[in-house]
Amino acid sequence: MRILGIETSCDETGVSILDFNQNQCQILVNLIYSQIAIHQPYGGVVPNLAKREHQKKLVPLFKLALDQTDLLKNKKTSPISKNKEEKIKEILGKDEILQKKLLEFLKKYSKPKIDLIAVTKGPGLAPALWPGVNFARALSFVWDIPLIGINHLEGHLFSAFLPKKIGEKEKINISKNLFPAIGLVISGGHTQLILVNGIGKYRLIGETRDDAAGECFDKTARLLRLDYPGGPAIAKEALKSKKMVKSAIEIKLPRPMINQKNYDFSFSGLKTAVFYLVEHLKKQNISLKEIRPYLANEIQNSINEVLVAKTLRAAKNFKVKNVILGGGVVANEVLLNLFKKEIHEKLPKIGFIVPEKKYTGDNASMIALVAGIKGSKRDNWRNLQADANWQL
Repeated sequence: MRILGIETSCDETGVSILDFNQNQCQILVNLIYSQIAIHQPYGGVVPNLAKREHQKKLVPLFKLALDQTDLLKNKKTSPISKNKEEKIKEILGKDEILQKKLLEFLKKYSKPKIDLIAVTKGPGLAPALWPGVNFARALSFVWDIPLIGINHLEGHLFSAFLPKKIGEKEKINISKNLFPAIGLVISGGHTQLILVNGIGKYRLIGETRDDAAGECFDKTARLLRLDYPGGPAIAKEALKSKKMVKSAIEIKLPRPMINQKNYDFSFSGLKTAVFYLVEHLKKQNISLKEIRPYLANEIQNSINEVLVAKTLRAAKNFKVKNVILGGGVVANEVLLNLFKKEIHEKLPKIGFIVPEKKYTGDNASMIALVAGIKGSKRDNWRNLQADANWQL
């Protein structure tokens, strides 16, 4: 089964095509257009700018994906009917940019050999989700290809099972023996602990009460006058502290909710603590540039230690077989090393499953993979809608 994956939940436009047959998976192409440079001046994602970029990039990315997989074929039959053209306009609504690009594409190229379309339905930013959902609906309608809406968080949960290399066929080992597992999804928009009892069997046991971990990295990076996105910027700055002599100024930040017996998180207080600490240092005429590596290191340690402590507590209490990580924050190598160390020392019988670094961020391959492992479930293009708050 050849699956087209589409991802537009935030600030990355993703298009992927993969083959999935009897648990054998091969990623044919995995394309991502990142909007970081566009949102960087604002210090965070601007939803309407994200929407506009998705509208502009979906068709070109799709065309490139087809071209790279030899699925792009010039049209030999007559152009699409007037009725179909009007229906496509109706599906895409007021989205004139995407409307124009898609109609031009459909008039030139014929239906590719794709068996299923999988698109991120939610959660995410509503303005960003809709271009992807409507693009998928339009393709499903005009080419009569089955369609399924996929939960973005479910995609992150199973991103660890994607083939390591593009173009190579691998067996996807998602057996009953993996479960129960604790899944930790950590990104700019989400921080959730999920008890996973099997494919489609999820129970949310903890989440952030305010800022997500990635959001906290972004906001504290801004306070330190570092670039967006904050996670990589703080990690890079923190690394400098390892090569410096120990700071004469003691820097200690809170580990929010680390000792509470629940599985929830809260990172807004950490952001506030960083704000007051920076202000205090300013009044003491201490250079932010000189102290910044130590501050970045402490911010990183604070967030990471809370994530690890809560996850391991859940893993122990629910007697799980594996800990599975997913989401952009998983790219943080210090976090991964801390997880490996703590699991080895405290829960040595539990497995630790993480995605390849290239799959930690938003991508369409993880969306297509979930569609493959879910089997025969399908949605109707007439009824599929984006759901910005869709829970697992």
